Amino acid sequence: MRDVIVIFSAHFLPHVGGVEVFTDGLSRALERRGYDVVVVTSRLDGAPERERLSDGVEVLRLPCWPLVGGRLPFAKPGRCQRELLATLDGRRVVAVVVNTRFYPLSLVGARFARRRGLVPLVIDHGADYLTFGNGAIDVAVRAYEHAITALLKRLRPRFYGVSEASARWLPTFGIRPSGIITNAIDAPSFRRGASGRSFRQELGVPEGAVLVAYTGRLIPEKGVEALVSAAEQLAAAGEDVAFALAGEGPLRAALEAHGVPTVHFTGRLDAADVAALLLESDIFCFPSRSEGFGSSLLEAAVCGCAIVSTDVGIAGALVGDEGGVLLPDADADGIARAVRALAGDRERLARAQDAARRRSESLYTWDESVENVIDAAGLGGK
Repeated sequence: MRDVIVIFSAHFLPHVGGVEVFTDGLSRALERRGYDVVVVTSRLDGAPERERLSDGVEVLRLPCWPLVGGRLPFAKPGRCQRELLATLDGRRVVAVVVNTRFYPLSLVGARFARRRGLVPLVIDHGADYLTFGNGAIDVAVRAYEHAITALLKRLRPRFYGVSEASARWLPTFGIRPSGIITNAIDAPSFRRGASGRSFRQELGVPEGAVLVAYTGRLIPEKGVEALVSAAEQLAAAGEDVAFALAGEGPLRAALEAHGVPTVHFTGRLDAADVAALLLESDIFCFPSRSEGFGSSLLEAAVCGCAIVSTDVGIAGALVGDEGGVLLPDADADGIARAVRALAGDRERLARAQDAARRRSESLYTWDESVENVIDAAGLGGK
């Protein structure tokens, strides 16, 4: 009987997001190290209640109320939840990992660990309060975050940040982090998995033009309004720069209404198409207000994009001295200046692309992340 590591994550595939990518990558890496991995998540998007993925990872999806369009799934207590978790009885569970701090499912995971005499390991992925773009809702959500974190702290987990930024945020809730367990990427596999689509050809990007990509949700906190305004400035100035925005969200119609001819909207892309887009892009622009980690930054860097980003998540680590430009804020003028500076100096752009790629591949590997989980759980080598 193999040792089992259970990962509780309120969102998981096929739902798309940074935490989902982290959970998927970590579970696969732990399987390769000889552990059985069970991901316990929320039943969303019509996904099956139980599933075994191709690499052996098991998935249990617990019933939930999909609040705020599924962004805040609220775990439903009751017989179905108990029966699904009972399928783990009799198995040798040696560690319980919880992503992230502020979901009701995180409490379920921490209690599951304590019933088995284990210390839950909570990896937090935030660096600011949750926001839904509505002042009244955001005030209520902020109070909710403090309340649910207080309940989670009673279960005496060990808290970890997914990045330096995330670890610095945890003291807001009176938490001293035990360390950092970072997200990571298998860079060669991500590049090999590219779909082969030519987005430059599909979007009609002129040969020789600099292509700036963005991947993520089209929501206010990601700074996409400033990004499109910057593109509008560059287009008006006749700069040979095109933009590809990959993702969906409530701002899409308003952004398209700007009518900027150099801005192209691809809609939501799967991982293979994201890789294809990034491999053809020169710059990745990410003017987000807050990120705990920033998985899209890492994907862009391993594909050889120079980084133009606010100083969120791992942006500072990827940019370093030469990997791109760190923006002081998500301001359209600042974005336009940064993109113009890189696009107008192709030698500097090439150096930035190479530096970002090298730093991403050396700093964020699954081997290191798995070792950190194993050490945090006190499991020793395997």
